[in-house]
Amino acid sequence: MAGPPIHLLLQGVGFELIYSFVIIMCSLMIYYSTKEMYELSSDKGIKYFRQSFLLFAIAYFFKSFIKVLLAYFGTSRILDINLKYMGSITLFIFMFFGSLAVFYLVYSLMCKKWNGKSKIILGVFYLLSVLISFIIINTREVGVFIGTSLFILAIAIFGIYITHKQNKDKKKKSKIHLIYTLLFIFWILNIIEVLVNFTYLYQILISLASLGVFLAILYKVLKKSGSN
Repeated sequence: MAGPPIHLLLQGVGFELIYSFVIIMCSLMIYYSTKEMYELSSDKGIKYFRQSFLLFAIAYFFKSFIKVLLAYFGTSRILDINLKYMGSITLFIFMFFGSLAVFYLVYSLMCKKWNGKSKIILGVFYLLSVLISFIIINTREVGVFIGTSLFILAIAIFGIYITHKQNKDKKKKSKIHLIYTLLFIFWILNIIEVLVNFTYLYQILISLASLGVFLAILYKVLKKSGSN
């Protein structure tokens, strides 16, 4: 098989590797910056908040690897590759860790309300993540991919809506809830961008917007932890 075109390597893989590297660094900084906060408080919300960004770091690492596979096979979407072995495993891991990261972030918001049911709910989240990943690698219909992504987004936004509605200081929490909502939306767009053929301009816009959300969360974490 012939190697990938130079412009695909430069535009697709090159940009993706830089973008993923920055996202991974932001996620790891959020994870390690909240370590002391969790150790001092033993707050489950902080525990699953920080773990969600560790999962995001893993997911974005495998997203960059998917981009390398796309460039190697000379295609712009994963649907055009005959998924076997490495391709299937990589896509499964990307979807599993990404979906679980979203569910962990929802759980970090809802953990007080779900106190006493944590094992059941976390078990359901793990099961959903496996099921979603399995559907993605075994179905080649775009409608199924988008429907699955919207399902994840619906759960995430529902969690944000419930916590926002029950929070007494709505003005104080509205900004972080907005950031979380944007994070979930752009994560879903990142999934769809891997599965469906977006133009290069849209890929850049999605990536830059996603990066902006991660940087905003990192800024708030560093400000709260006193590390800035």
